[in-house]
Amino acid sequence: MARPAKHDGNLYKREGSTVWWMRYRDKDGIRRRESTLTDNWEEGQKVLRERLQARDNNTLPALRRGRDLAFGEWADFYLENFSKPPFRAPKTHTVNERALKHLRKIFEQTTLAELTADDIELYLRRRLMQRALVKAKVGFVEKQVLKATTVHQELRVLRRMLNVAVRKKLLFANPCAGVEFPARVEGLFRPHYVAWSEQQKIEFAAPEYLRNVIRIVTETGLRIYKELTPMKKEQLDLGNRTVWIPDSKTPNGIAEVPLTDIAAEAFRNQLSISGPSPYLFPSGANSDGYQKTFKTVWHATLRRAGVSYFRIYDLRSTYATRLSAGGVADEWVTQLLRQGDAKVFKKYSQMKLQMKREALAKLNRQANETGPSFGTAHGPAEPGFGTVLAQ
Repeated sequence: MARPAKHDGNLYKREGSTVWWMRYRDKDGIRRRESTLTDNWEEGQKVLRERLQARDNNTLPALRRGRDLAFGEWADFYLENFSKPPFRAPKTHTVNERALKHLRKIFEQTTLAELTADDIELYLRRRLMQRALVKAKVGFVEKQVLKATTVHQELRVLRRMLNVAVRKKLLFANPCAGVEFPARVEGLFRPHYVAWSEQQKIEFAAPEYLRNVIRIVTETGLRIYKELTPMKKEQLDLGNRTVWIPDSKTPNGIAEVPLTDIAAEAFRNQLSISGPSPYLFPSGANSDGYQKTFKTVWHATLRRAGVSYFRIYDLRSTYATRLSAGGVADEWVTQLLRQGDAKVFKKYSQMKLQMKREALAKLNRQANETGPSFGTAHGPAEPGFGTVLAQ
C-alpha cells in the first residue's frame, strides 16, 4: 500500500528558471508537474489551488484541455456552435465575426489559460487609439478614431465567448471579470422612455405601416426584428385578440401574446394595407419576403417629428416601463416580456427615473399649511405647520 502524500501539492523552481512550477497528484494518484507561468509565489499558489479544486470537482481533464487550447481554435468552435442561429440571431453572428476578427490579430496563438485581464486591458487601450478603416476604390482609408462603444462591443463578445469556456470547464474563471474598461461609454444600456405625447408626435410624422409598428410594440412588447417583421398573417387570431410567436430569441419567447384594443386595431390596419403577401410587413424589393429593417424610415420619422434620435428597440422598453408604472408586479412584467431571467428587467426599470422626476415636479410644498395644527407631547405645533394623519 502506497504511503499517503505528506502534502497535497507544492511549488518549486527548476534549476536556471525563475518561474514557479507546481507538483500535485490527480484523481488517480498520478503525480503531475506543470508550470504556473509566473515568477510570483502568490500567483503560483493561486494556480495550484485552482488545479486542486478542479481535481476535486472532477473537472481537471477539461481544465487541462483549456490550457492547451489556443484562442483561435476556441473562437472557431464558438462561432460554429454558439454564435449561429438558432442560438443567436444572424445579426449577432455578424457582430461576433467582426469583433473576433480584431481579437484574433492579437490573441490567435494565445492559449485560453494564458489570457489575463492585463492582456485584455492592454488590447482595449490600443484599440481605443486606432482609427476606423473604410474600404474605398483606392484601398483602405483611415477615418475618425474608433468610438468607445465599438471597442466595448468587442469586450462584450470576448466576455460571452469566455463565459462559454468557463461553463465547459475549460477555464476556471473568466479573465474579463477583472477588466476595467479604460474609457467612459456614454449612454450604453440606457433605454429611452417614450412619453405618450412624444409617441403621438412620432406617429403623426410616421408612414402608416411604421405607425402600426409603434403601436404594436408599445402595446405588446414584441421584438421588432425577431418576432414582428417576419410575422405571417396566419399567426394572428383577432377574434380572441392574440398573436402566436413560433420563433423567438429565447425559448420563453415562444408563446401566445394577448393584445390590447390599440394593438388589435393596429394589426387590423396593417392587414388592410399589407396586400396579398403572407407577411404582415411585406418587402417592396422582394414580393416573397418581408422587411428586414426600419432604420432609414425610423431616422427620417424622428427628424420630421423634431425628436432626438433613440433606438426603435426602446419601444419595447417603453412597454415594460408602462406596465411597471401601472402597478404590475415585476415578476409579471418579466413574464409579459417573455424573458427567461428576471435580471433583464433591471435595465428596463432604469427608465423609471424619468417618471419619478415627473412625479417630483408635482410636489405641493405648501400642502396642509392652512390646515389645523395639532399639539404634540412636547408642546403645541408651530404656527402654519400641520400634521398629516394617516387614514
